[in-house]
Amino acid sequence: MRSRRVKVYQDKAALVKGALGLVLEQIKQAIAQRGQCSLVLAGGSTPKPLYEALAQEDLPWEKLHIFWGDERYVPPTHPDSNEGMARQAWLDRVNFPAANIHPMPTSDQDPQADASRHEQELRAFFGAAEGEFPVFDLILLGMGDDGHTASLFPQTAALEVCDRLITVGEKSGQPRLTFTIPLINQGRCVIFMVAGANKQPALQQVFAETADPVAYPSRFIQPQGELWWLLDEAAGTVLKSFNNLVIE
Repeated sequence: MRSRRVKVYQDKAALVKGALGLVLEQIKQAIAQRGQCSLVLAGGSTPKPLYEALAQEDLPWEKLHIFWGDERYVPPTHPDSNEGMARQAWLDRVNFPAANIHPMPTSDQDPQADASRHEQELRAFFGAAEGEFPVFDLILLGMGDDGHTASLFPQTAALEVCDRLITVGEKSGQPRLTFTIPLINQGRCVIFMVAGANKQPALQQVFAETADPVAYPSRFIQPQGELWWLLDEAAGTVLKSFNNLVIE
């Protein structure tokens, strides 16, 4: 991990505004350097206003490629679908090329088969051979109050998968497709967006000098590129007791 930067904002609106500025900066940098930007979206309520704000921007949509870090195993029309949420908030509201949207497949009634299929789609897109991990330009993540991120839940088998890009996560018996830890950790830039006082206990463990990452999987996220933690005051105030942590 080259760097970890932490920013605490006054409230959720300020958090979203700060995230928008950073995401736009990363998108423009990727396009300038590589001609396109591969952007991985997170689900949940915290990033939704970010996507709504991105829909108001004038960006070269044809140079953006959209992926998801995890997906509930439901159709995109289902209210719990991460893809469906992002389409409603952003992608369907702008002239986004359909070929540049790469959702996780959830239609075969076989999560393992769909995980393998999506892995092959990613390898084809990046030209990555077996055993290689593609490098995404920007990966957005959230964190649950149990310390999970993507669909990498505490004490689950998905945390142990190191030889795949995509695996099947599980919560309360419900399967989900998810990026694996090593795939996330290849990212050029990883941004956590975390809001709410209910996240404080998990944040305390994720940022502690020693804690079990199997119990708090967000600790596993140590990318080779930049790592940003963007927090609202309600979540981030707990970190102010960490003497060795620089908060911007």
